[in-house]
Amino acid sequence: MGILSWIIIGALAGWIASMLTGNNRKMGAFANIIVGIIGGLLGGFIMGIFGGTGVTGFNIWSLLVSVLGAVILLAIINAINRRK
Repeated sequence: MGILSWIIIGALAGWIASMLTGNNRKMGAFANIIVGIIGGLLGGFIMGIFGGTGVTGFNIWSLLVSVLGAVILLAIINAINRRK
């Protein structure tokens, strides 16, 4: 995947994950992209552990894996912020 594909998938995944976790008002476009890209890496790692395929290109499966990873990442961030 090219860098533009990572940014587009990351932005979509981060935006969807921020809406699912209730962080949408706190996050801007740049934060959504970063969370989505890191979520794609995390989701791909998790899918690899369970024997599935991770981010495979510019398709719906990659978006779903990225959203899964981004939701997990935001849940961890929310849990850490609540402890403070």
